[in-house]
Amino acid sequence: MATRWGLCGAGKISHDFSVAMKTLPPADHQIGVIASRSLERAKDFAKKHGIPKAYGSYEELANDPDIDIVYLGVLHTEHWRVGLLFLKAGKNVLCEKPFAMNSRQVKDLVAAAKKNNVFLMEAIWSRCFPVHAEVRRLLAEEAVGEVKLVKAYFGSPQLHIPRSVEKELGGGALLDIGVYCLQFVLMVFNGERPESIQATGVLLDSGVDESVVVVMKFSRKKMAFCSFSISAQLPNDAVISGTKGSVKVLGPMHCPTTLVVNDKEMEYPLPEPCFPLNFTNSTGLRYEAEEVRQCLLKGLKESPRMPLAESVLLTEIMDEIRKQVGVVFSQDSQ
Repeated sequence: MATRWGLCGAGKISHDFSVAMKTLPPADHQIGVIASRSLERAKDFAKKHGIPKAYGSYEELANDPDIDIVYLGVLHTEHWRVGLLFLKAGKNVLCEKPFAMNSRQVKDLVAAAKKNNVFLMEAIWSRCFPVHAEVRRLLAEEAVGEVKLVKAYFGSPQLHIPRSVEKELGGGALLDIGVYCLQFVLMVFNGERPESIQATGVLLDSGVDESVVVVMKFSRKKMAFCSFSISAQLPNDAVISGTKGSVKVLGPMHCPTTLVVNDKEMEYPLPEPCFPLNFTNSTGLRYEAEEVRQCLLKGLKESPRMPLAESVLLTEIMDEIRKQVGVVFSQDSQ
């Protein structure tokens, strides 16, 4: 039986997700519904992507019995409210990153998933890429010895994009792209909580972070350094340095196709898209879709590649970074 998907939100990421789905066998994955707050947008999207049903409200999708899982591709300021709608309706959910605006909201989503006995995953698609799988394998066999330092960079000029810079839209470098650097560090250190976090950054006039540098210290003298910015292009790579060598994930580190292990380069090419994409390497969204299918087939309620406890920790770290840098959202006082 194919996994039957319902898409929530007819924006850019849902477009790319739909294009990525076309690279997977139709016997395994079907998009049955697109839901938007605008029925017209939903119908246009459905026509373009060959999706049988279009809804003009999220509630209709929540009440559709023919859907196995909802892909939540709305703005992250809406993840908490809309996510709870689906979870309380007994729907499995793959929620785009960042999971929500703060750790309190994330804990609400996790609690709702557990209470309703449904699957929930934060769509940190990076975790599902073959490059990341190979990194985990190399670390498990101690290919670089004992890991001492992890560095991750992500910078892209986005000051012209409203959702990147406006506080009401949950803007800032941290929630949009810094999350990728931090999740990479947590993946390398197996979801370990850092012993200390030191963050400094500069803010835009809107009150969101433009550029941030984070240094974290972990047990057994392990360190991590992350730098992210929405005003400048950075190398966008990640390096794991150990006592016996290094592993480098070449940019774009959040959706990588090239890995360098002790100077030996390995390629993991992506399938070509059938439509133009909005974001880099988006056909790689196929990997998280397949991860979700495998989890559902096994009856799992969360993904071992991105466990819910790790999503909570990731958001707690982001809360602390925002506190140190001085970014406050209206959701923090609700």
